[in-house]
Amino acid sequence: MKKIVVTSQKGGSGKTTLCAHLAVEAERVGDGPAWLIDTDKQGTLSLWHDRRSADTPQRADVSFAQLESGLILLANRGAAYCFVDTPPAISDQNAVVLGLADLVLIPVRPSPADLWAVSHTVALVQQAKKPFLFVITQAKANASITAQTVAALSHHGRVATTFIADRVPYAAAMTDGHSAPELAARGHAAQEIARLWQDLKLCLDENYSID
Repeated sequence: MKKIVVTSQKGGSGKTTLCAHLAVEAERVGDGPAWLIDTDKQGTLSLWHDRRSADTPQRADVSFAQLESGLILLANRGAAYCFVDTPPAISDQNAVVLGLADLVLIPVRPSPADLWAVSHTVALVQQAKKPFLFVITQAKANASITAQTVAALSHHGRVATTFIADRVPYAAAMTDGHSAPELAARGHAAQEIARLWQDLKLCLDENYSID
């Protein structure tokens, strides 16, 4: 089982939306079973999952103290992927969660404030010695700030080739337990999530090709 931790010091970066959408996409294309774990006390991912009518992805409600053993249990039960949402903070708890990851996703909005904050997140991930992938979220169409953000992030590490645009369908879908592709299978959001999932799998394959 591959453990994908989504983290960012900045609130509102799209961590929870990314977790939910990628887990749904993994199930949609037959790469599951995919599981979710919400370690953020705000519980937004759990609230989304509570509103969901579909059986997948499943959610494991484990305490922080039981996180490592809970992940082992999921792996033993045949889970293929586990997506872990984290609080928007630099903390000892997040450091522990990062230490359990196979890949860390760092969502970054194309804004100066997000860029200023990203170095702290990267330092924590590098301290854990884990591979990571930046994901541009809430990108504006044809905005120069997006290209500038990619250039700046490239100095720190790898940036996903697929950006998540600033689209209403993402927020609309999250309100009632769906993903944007589930509501519009041929929409732009569906195409973005499908491409991003392939980017993520390629990154995992490159980092764990000897497995």
